[in-house]
Amino acid sequence: MATKKQFNSFEEMLSGSDVPVLVDFYADWCGPCQMMAPILEQVNTHLHGRVRVVKIDTEKYPELATQYGIEALPTLVLFKQGQPVDRIEGVLQTPQLVERLKSRI
Repeated sequence: MATKKQFNSFEEMLSGSDVPVLVDFYADWCGPCQMMAPILEQVNTHLHGRVRVVKIDTEKYPELATQYGIEALPTLVLFKQGQPVDRIEGVLQTPQLVERLKSRI
């Protein structure tokens, strides 16, 4: 499950992570985003300790969505050492998402 934590900035959270960070840019009104929630929980279970899953509500943080060019929801962005290294738009099933992440973490 994604954990809720407070950070002074998004950049602080990314740079302070000792593992890659998978950011799920979503909105509560987005149906496909709701479908991703259980998939991300399964991914977190499969890759526990190898990747951190973070959810960012684009309605609450529109400046982050703009900064990273989020135009479709859901959009997953994988960050390593604070830099985006992969981007996935739309819904991916657990096996495909786990395999894609394994090749990049």
